[in-house]
Amino acid sequence: MKTNLQFDFLVDKEKNTITINREFLAERQLIWDCYTKSELLDQWFGPEPLSTKTKSMDFRENGHWHYAMIEPNGTEYWGWTKYLTIKPIEYYTSLDAFSNEKGEISKELPQAKWEVTFTDKGDNTIVKTIIVYDSLEDLETIIKMGMQDGMLSTLERLDKFLLNL
Repeated sequence: MKTNLQFDFLVDKEKNTITINREFLAERQLIWDCYTKSELLDQWFGPEPLSTKTKSMDFRENGHWHYAMIEPNGTEYWGWTKYLTIKPIEYYTSLDAFSNEKGEISKELPQAKWEVTFTDKGDNTIVKTIIVYDSLEDLETIIKMGMQDGMLSTLERLDKFLLNL
């Protein structure tokens, strides 16, 4: 596998943001589909060794994705994404939160706004993700939870998944 693909993980503690730039060896439509279709997300989303299952997904403005990341021992970590704006194969914005199996948003764990942009780089695609937290405390909580390693592992899984498409 090609290992010189762009991967930037930048933390800005003044703006309470994480910016991730990631290059993929695939055209933009395919990467867009991998990010926006539950049948594809369930095959790569989440860090190793977790698996992902979608409970419900409605990819449209004001729609949602309700999913669980599952450890090999069966422990489930539920998430809820609410889609705010969508411009197909260019970008979407969303609110991302931890939830329970019923879709009730956690009050104890940070929520964030995500802006995910897809651009061409020759035959490849760059996905730029800007994640904005309400406070420095929320940002630091997510970093301590392993966000950088989790994103690296998750995006490497997408690389592997793309090889089999």
